[in-house]
Amino acid sequence: MANSSNNSNPTPPYRPYRLKKILTNHTRAVSCVKFSKNGKLFASASLDKTLIVWSSETLTKLFSLTGHSDGVSDLAWSSDSTYICSASDDRTLRIWDARSAECVKTLKGHNDFVFCVNFNPQSNLIVSGSFDDTVRIWEVKTGKALHVIRAHSMPVTSVHFNRDGSLIVSGSHDGSCKIWDASTGGLLKTLIDDKVPAVSFAKFSPNGKFILVATLDDTLKLWNYSTGKFLKIYSGHKNRVYCVTSTFSVTGEKYIVSGSEDHCIYLWNLQGKNLVQKLEGHTDTVVSVTCHPTENMIVSAALDNDRSVRVWVQH
Repeated sequence: MANSSNNSNPTPPYRPYRLKKILTNHTRAVSCVKFSKNGKLFASASLDKTLIVWSSETLTKLFSLTGHSDGVSDLAWSSDSTYICSASDDRTLRIWDARSAECVKTLKGHNDFVFCVNFNPQSNLIVSGSFDDTVRIWEVKTGKALHVIRAHSMPVTSVHFNRDGSLIVSGSHDGSCKIWDASTGGLLKTLIDDKVPAVSFAKFSPNGKFILVATLDDTLKLWNYSTGKFLKIYSGHKNRVYCVTSTFSVTGEKYIVSGSEDHCIYLWNLQGKNLVQKLEGHTDTVVSVTCHPTENMIVSAALDNDRSVRVWVQH
């Protein structure tokens, strides 16, 4: 008689995501969406020069952040979910208080579009990347640039701290992906150094051991940071033109989630690399996706022919 009690637990069946709500408050392309670290809020940034802060519970707009004189490309939340930093084509970054909706600091120094931004986990530093080819490390308290790194030979498309804040990864249109010492600004390692394809996005995995890198040849690769070897390739989505962001979903099974130029959102099994779901509904390139830190919820944002923020939940 077969003893079924010794069987290892099978993988639970995949529960698909479904559209919950469409938010249409922005008047231009939505460039970025990100959940706050506590999951209670999410924010969206747009080429309409504004950011909007939303409630994750009611899925309603709480307030707008206005002050930038040009489009906003990226945003980041501080670890305590009280501050937002935005990166704009007006060449500045702004730090906003997400409780009072006021701008508390403007960071000046980049001499071209500021394209990407992130806080370190301690939230005393901000890293930014720009079309001026530099990566800058800013002190939050003073608003001063501590390090100006001549990082790349073409625009910097992404910057991200690892989980303890000791390292920064940067990606660029020059085809390289580099790792920097966050305290000195020194180059530690070049992970990729090819002229083509351009690196459109790079971020550390939640455990800090891997780096997810998107390149403009429809490919996402998971790299082992310490060995410099890539482990997995995720494909099926379209990404040739825009800096489409991707992220890790860790609330249930582990997935990679990415936007796509075919107007869809792709979810792959992290380990198996297999596509588990393709979310349809947007009417333009989905450039940004964010996953709720504790619940099975995805928020996505799309470009000018769509201009919507969409909320997806598992049923």
